[in-house]
Amino acid sequence: MNPTKRIIVLYSIMAVLFLVVGLNQGWDVAILIFNLCIISAIMALGVNIQWGYAGLFSIGSMGFAALGGLASVIISAEPVVEAWQIGGPGIVSGAIVLILTGLLSFYSWKKLGLGGWKRISVTAFVVLFGIVIMRLFAVPAIKAIENVDPAAAGYLGGFGLPITFSWICGGLLAGGVAWLIGKVSLGLRADYLAIATLGISEIIIFILKFEDWLTRGVKNVTGLPRPVPYEIDLVNSDVFQQWSSSRGLDTMGAASILVKLCYSALFLSVLIAVLYLSEKALKSPWGRMMRAIRDSEVAAAAMGKDVKARHLQVFVLGSAVVGIAGAMLTTLDGQFTPTAYQPLRFTFLIWVMVIIGGSGNNWGAILGGFVIWFFWVQAEPIGLWIIEFLTSGLPKDSDIRIHLIQSAAYMRLITMGILLLVVLRFSPRGLIPETNR
Repeated sequence: MNPTKRIIVLYSIMAVLFLVVGLNQGWDVAILIFNLCIISAIMALGVNIQWGYAGLFSIGSMGFAALGGLASVIISAEPVVEAWQIGGPGIVSGAIVLILTGLLSFYSWKKLGLGGWKRISVTAFVVLFGIVIMRLFAVPAIKAIENVDPAAAGYLGGFGLPITFSWICGGLLAGGVAWLIGKVSLGLRADYLAIATLGISEIIIFILKFEDWLTRGVKNVTGLPRPVPYEIDLVNSDVFQQWSSSRGLDTMGAASILVKLCYSALFLSVLIAVLYLSEKALKSPWGRMMRAIRDSEVAAAAMGKDVKARHLQVFVLGSAVVGIAGAMLTTLDGQFTPTAYQPLRFTFLIWVMVIIGGSGNNWGAILGGFVIWFFWVQAEPIGLWIIEFLTSGLPKDSDIRIHLIQSAAYMRLITMGILLLVVLRFSPRGLIPETNR
């Protein structure tokens, strides 16, 4: 089967699966799963840029997704005026000191011309002194901010800007942090890089969980604004009531579906834009260079390519895409929940999306995002139906039947394992393998 026909057939099968869910479980459920699949596909594209293009083994994706969610809070949440008045000056002063410390430490390391222990000692002194001064400003300010109506606020809030703007800012924030991380860790061997990025991801999420002044920590930030209408506003609209009544639709159900379709339109536009740019990059001379580095770093370096610089570039780009997806996920949820980011669990899922879809192929990464998230969500109801069918001959109070029904939630783990094994057995390079050009 040629690649184009393969793409059409597999995506058509995916469309049929959504059609089946819509007809059996309701279109509200089907469109919600579709929206989550789009976000998963964008995250898979980000990982595919790192791994499929350049062979960069990073497992810190959840940290960058969390940074995208943080950007949604900073950009779109309403500012807490009292917190800014009490602690804002201290936070700003601490941030300025931190930036100056970074600049001075860079200057002492690179520009003073010192060597050996002198350079290390001077730079360490600058860093420690800067941290001490920063804490003198920031710590009292943080305590004051967290004491401002802790039940409802206890943090600075954001800038109150449109939340779609946070998608761009989420990418920029994730990309900026990735640049800092990459400057330190990209010289490591592949397995050490994976461990380092996982550890850094855990650190990022730990900070977001416990820095209440920034994210409210485990109390979560709720009520983030929407880029689409609210259901209640549609229900109260005379025009929408007339439109839904004229078609025999339930007004509340129609409003819920319309809102989700609006999200779908926004998310699809982002997915198409990222896919277009990714395809252009992959087919460009830059893309060919990245694949050459992936296939043989030694040969690429011998041809005069700066491997570490290119790795840094692709690491930043992939992380920025994951950050955009993280901001979109927070937008869909309408709240920022730091405890929901579980690096070991969801990073594994993203990697499975890329592997099953076909690493190095953007269409494959998107398909993998749809397939894996669809079955991750639907594995439990499908598993419950299978268990009930297989145990239909047993009495309803049978201990075996009750135990199996109560264990239906674990079917998603079995499903992921079966999917991975079957695809790797019959299509080792993924459902849509990378095309050799």
